[in-house]
This record gives sequence, structure tokens and C-alpha cells, in this order.
Amino acid sequence: MSTDNEQQEVLIVTGMSGAGRSTVANALEDLDWYVVDNLPPQMLRPLIELANRAGSTLPRIAAVVDVRGRNFFTDLRDMIQSLREGTKVRVLFLEATDSVLVRRFEQVRRPHPLQGDGTILDGISAERSRLREIREASDIIVDTSDLNIHQLATNITETFAAENTAGVQVTVMSFGFKYGLPPDADIVSDARFLPNPFWNPELRPFTGLDEVVRDYVLEQEGAMEFVEAYVAALRPILAGYQRENKRHAMIAVGCTGGKHRSVAIAEELATRLQELPGVAVNTKHRDLGRE
Repeated sequence: MSTDNEQQEVLIVTGMSGAGRSTVANALEDLDWYVVDNLPPQMLRPLIELANRAGSTLPRIAAVVDVRGRNFFTDLRDMIQSLREGTKVRVLFLEATDSVLVRRFEQVRRPHPLQGDGTILDGISAERSRLREIREASDIIVDTSDLNIHQLATNITETFAAENTAGVQVTVMSFGFKYGLPPDADIVSDARFLPNPFWNPELRPFTGLDEVVRDYVLEQEGAMEFVEAYVAALRPILAGYQRENKRHAMIAVGCTGGKHRSVAIAEELATRLQELPGVAVNTKHRDLGRE
């Protein structure tokens, strides 16, 4: 295989209708990916062959594939398995909760492509059923329920821009357990074993991004021991991800409200993980702005 072929990257963008595929496609185009929208699964191989003949002029291709393509489920699943034997192919899956998807369809006053004579929710349910196995086989899963179009575009830009230098792109996310687990987390840890600054009136107005709270959290018994042991445990995992070409990892750290302990621990973890070879890190604080 030629050098150009070895450099060829193919990203298949799929997922739930209304979850933000168009926004992702635009963000990828801004990063100089060659994007093809509404591509039938049967056309993936001819597209890749054409790109290979183009060589270095088309090093990265993103194909948006969804339920508008005929025989979507069976053909896409089989095609991905076949293409992975000779090409660097990854799948980016976009999803959102049922209530968010219903609201988005109602806002644009368009029917769901699978609802037929039923309701929008009927169409969403049918689509989830069709996509279940594709989701399970995806390399990257992004839940867009709490993201507007600008936040989603930023998420994609940060994720794929960092790939130029990193073997694995790690996102360390803080969250509040009372708001639910992040559905796209690969690994979840719990910072609720530490005293909660919320119950300290002097610390309550601040967050884990503020020095006074950060120092309070990290100085608690067991805090730094946890961070050091967790980084040591993650080291072989992230090295293995790189060997297996898993380019993205979401490491979530939770506390009760996602404002104090999890934020401070996530920031410290990110600092330590950034020192590992081949690892690029960014932080996100999902629930920091909630009351």
C-alpha cells in the first residue's frame, strides 16, 4: 500500500436525526476535511477508492450517512466492517435524548424521516432500534442534548484539531451525580469521598476552578493519593488505547452537584495526564453553570 493510502483517514458521521450532523459536517469542513453529506452506504467504497487515487490532496474524508440512505442499517454495518480491513475508518455517532430530539423537530416543523403516519417519537424509537448495533461499534459517541450548535462545533474542533499531535485525545469531564451520568463517558470516578465545600459558607460561592476551593479539596486526606493512584491506573489504559487506535477517551469525575470537588479533581487529573506520552487533554465542566 502506498504512503498516501496509509495516510488516508475516513470518518463516518452518523447517529440520530436531529442530533447535529449538519453542524458537525460544517465544523469538519472548517478543519479541511472533505465532507460528503447524505451518502448511501453503498457509495462509501467508491468514494474511498477515488480519494486514494487523489493521494495527498484528499487525506481526510468525512461521510455523513444516515437513515435517508436505503438499507441503512445492514449495508452500513457490513460496509464498515469491510472497509476497516484496509483503510483507517472511524465512526462518529451523534445522539441526544428523546425529549431534546422531539423539541428540535418541533422547532423546525419537520417530520422525523421514519415517523410515517405516526408521531415524531415513533420515528425516534424506530431510528434508535435501527442504529443500536452501529452505536455500539462506534469509535466516538457525542451526546448533544445539552449543546447548542456553537458548543457542538467547538467540541468537534477541539477533538479533531488535537489529533494532529496526539495519539489519544482525552477529555476529563466533571459532572454532578444529581444531574445524571454523562452517557458518553468511557470511565467514571467518584469524588464524593471528600468533604463537600458546599457546606462551608465561605467556599460555597466559589467553584473548583477557584484557588481557594481547589486548595481545600486537594488538601483533604486521600485526595492526592486518589489522583496519583488514578493516573497510575490510567497510564496503561491510555497506552493501550493508542496501540488499539482508540483516539478518544472521556474520563468523567463526579461529585454531588458538579461544582466543587469534581471540578478541582478533574483539573488536577488533566494536568497530570497531560504529562503522559502521546496524550492530549482538555477539560469540560458539564454542570458548573447549574444552580
